[in-house]
Amino acid sequence: MVELSGILGVTVVALGMVLTPGPNMIYLVSRSITQGRRAGMISLGGVALGFMVYLVATNVGLSVVFVAVPELYVAVKLAGAAYLAYLAWNALKPGGISVFDPQDVPHDSPRRLFTMGLMTNLLNPKIAIMYLSLIPQFIDLDKGHVLFQGLVLGSAQVVVSVAVNLTIVLAAGTIAVFLSRRPSWLKAQRYMMGTVLGALAISLAVDTSGPAGPS
Repeated sequence: MVELSGILGVTVVALGMVLTPGPNMIYLVSRSITQGRRAGMISLGGVALGFMVYLVATNVGLSVVFVAVPELYVAVKLAGAAYLAYLAWNALKPGGISVFDPQDVPHDSPRRLFTMGLMTNLLNPKIAIMYLSLIPQFIDLDKGHVLFQGLVLGSAQVVVSVAVNLTIVLAAGTIAVFLSRRPSWLKAQRYMMGTVLGALAISLAVDTSGPAGPS
């Protein structure tokens, strides 16, 4: 049995994390604006699957591989940094657009939307490290069934993340309309987002710290 205090603890941490803008939020907002809420929700399904992949993998020990093989962690981290840099360039380049700026783009198929959402999440290895370092803090070894406890606690994080991101997907259109009536705000948002993404990409690329194991 998992203690309620453990679930609440994971929920609070997960809420703080999901409210911090990151690759998942950027992708979901941009997809919801360019192709509509349905596309955003399909993409969110891919993101949710990415969480589940990392959750299950972490609880059966795959995250230990990141600790044992730093080269693998670095490779995935650099891939994530490159993706952030790509998003930053699209926002800052001449003629670039804001993620909240409605535009006509070729609509991707539901399968591709789902896959892109999945890959966006999987390119962030810190999700696995978060599970590895956070979940053990709330597991009670005296109660046994460690794997079950880890899956339940991790599922709380998934539920929080999906719920918050779903709200963002549903509100993205309203935000876009608001900003479209204020061109200067839209331009400022684009440059601010591009700068933040660029800074995140550089920070991730130059970060020499290795993955932290459970305490």
